[in-house]
Amino acid sequence: MNTEQKPFEFFTVAHLTRIGNESAGTLTELRSGMRHCSDASIFHHTFQTLGSHHFLTEGFSNDFAQWAHADANREDLAEQLAAMDVRDYVSIAALREDLCRVVGDYCDSHKAFASQEALERFYFCESVEVRLPFGLPAATLDEFREGISHLSHASFYFHFISSRMRLQLQTNDFSHWLADGLGLETLADEVNHIDIYTNTLDSARDEMLRLIDRERRKA
Repeated sequence: MNTEQKPFEFFTVAHLTRIGNESAGTLTELRSGMRHCSDASIFHHTFQTLGSHHFLTEGFSNDFAQWAHADANREDLAEQLAAMDVRDYVSIAALREDLCRVVGDYCDSHKAFASQEALERFYFCESVEVRLPFGLPAATLDEFREGISHLSHASFYFHFISSRMRLQLQTNDFSHWLADGLGLETLADEVNHIDIYTNTLDSARDEMLRLIDRERRKA
């Protein structure tokens, strides 16, 4: 069994949500809000949504799409926003630019809807992240599996989703350590390709444990 010199450090994570200064009652205002809100707000309404909703298999994948659907009554725009895959982004700037482009193009093509008042306003929010070591460092694949099985939803999200932006790589904490730490590049790639949109949180974890168990049987 491979052993890494620097163990994987699991974190327990909690998030506190606060409402920012920007809000939107129309699609035009939504575009403006997207352009001027903080990076933390863009992160909250896209990456954070996956964590807060625990990878729901129904509904829309980000708050912007959900608002476009439920409050602005623009199903076609909602589908365009929902089609954006956060796994393609390693910077908030690039994600913000594409969000603004999608909403801007829609406003330009549907001028009659651009200034139409929504049922409820969209409030741009941020999350304050509080994290502490979980207390179960892993130096082997067996210990790593044990840690995965005990993680909370928020901790799993932290290591599997939000880490992509932190690492500035199209990967996650788990895959990064499996590849660079234990040299298990194939397993790392398989874990990285677990679908975060079609899986629930628990099924994503179960799939990861299945892949790890298969690797353990090879040893």
